Amino acid sequence: MTGKIIKGIAGFYYVHDRHETVYACKAKGVFRKRGIKPLVGDNVEFTILDEADREGNIEEILPRRNMLIRPASSNIDQALVVFAMAEPEPSFNLLDRFLVRMELQQIPVIICFNKMDIGGDEERLLYEEIYRDSGCRVHFISTYTGLGIRELKELLQRKTTILAGPSGVGKSSLTNLLQPLARMETGMVSRKIQRGRHTTRHAELFCVEEGTYVMDTPGFSSLYLEELEAGQLKYCFPEFSGHSAACRFGDGCVHVGEPVCGVKEAVREKQISRSRYDNYLLLYQELKERRRY
Repeated sequence: MTGKIIKGIAGFYYVHDRHETVYACKAKGVFRKRGIKPLVGDNVEFTILDEADREGNIEEILPRRNMLIRPASSNIDQALVVFAMAEPEPSFNLLDRFLVRMELQQIPVIICFNKMDIGGDEERLLYEEIYRDSGCRVHFISTYTGLGIRELKELLQRKTTILAGPSGVGKSSLTNLLQPLARMETGMVSRKIQRGRHTTRHAELFCVEEGTYVMDTPGFSSLYLEELEAGQLKYCFPEFSGHSAACRFGDGCVHVGEPVCGVKEAVREKQISRSRYDNYLLLYQELKERRRY
């Protein structure tokens, strides 16, 4: 049989058969010998050892389209990063860090602002303006009233999507709206081993509908970009590329202290968001300081 790994805990990999059943599987020792570790999102071939207890063995890991280090996962099509319009106020620095990380891994992003029911039109226009040229789609929802949920489901259809965002923004409510049985479904594990209680300490895939999966990840409060050099950061801000031709030092310009810089001029002319540029400066300085020490 073929299926998809939706969760891995304590040596067990929970494989969804793409219909309604989840099997608690062990991976063959040959994977360890090959230096291959099964990942959440892997498409696999598996055999059923005990249908009653829903236990099996993973026989083969099918070719991966892509692989992410953090969260450790594979075959990801896009990311949905959720922030609240208010209560709590969105941290654009944290959001931009996440966008940089996804840009590094070439994962398309949908920025989703929840709590439209308590956010005003002024905030909505501001958030749209900030991320207008970021290369990301911006979407607004309310998990309380249901506004925007139908359109969001269409954006997720037939894709595997990472769901991320800080605590308190409504990710759990969104997951329950997308698939009310999600937590029950992925909690189906062997009655014999009694493992797999849901926890946000690990990445976990939920099947929303056939071919549509959402990966729930732990809430984050900080993101470090240790794999990135300061000079590479500019390439993670797509809105900079159209203005860098006006820089005196061309591709050597990092858009910080140079005297003639097309990106800085675009910020002054409000063609690039001041918020985005200020966060770029903060991240650039952080990466420079890290290299120094």
